[in-house]
Parts: sequence; structure tokens; C-alpha cells
Amino acid sequence: MQVQVNIEFDQLLKIVRTLPSGQLKQLKAEIEKDTQAKKSEVDLEALLLSGPTATKKQLETIAKNRKAINQWRTKL
Repeated sequence: MQVQVNIEFDQLLKIVRTLPSGQLKQLKAEIEKDTQAKKSEVDLEALLLSGPTATKKQLETIAKNRKAINQWRTKL
């Protein structure tokens, strides 16, 4: 069973401040774990988008090499 409660930010802040230190540390750890998971996804995306790309000349060379390899394979 799941219950959803709408709590305003101020009320939530008061509740968090009343938590014992052990539970507060546990809450902080959970929040940081979620934040790290989201951050690593963003970092991977940024890494891929900022990575090197092939030039037109390099793509032409790759295409020529593929064509030559395919011709060589069909001759055998």
C-alpha cells in the first residue's frame, strides 16, 4: 500500500530538523546517492558530446578501406 502526502517545503524542513542525528545522516546519504547517480549520467552525456569526431577526409578513408576489404573478401 502506498500513501501520498502533500507537504509544503517549510513543513518538510521542520520535520527534517527534528530527525535524530542517525536518521539525518541516513537521509543525507540517500540524497547524495541519488544526486551522484544523476550526475554520472550527465557526465557521460557531456563526455560523449565533447568527444572527438571524424573529419570528412577520415570518413572517406574509412569508406575506401571498407570497400577494398569487401572486394577482397568476395574474391576469395
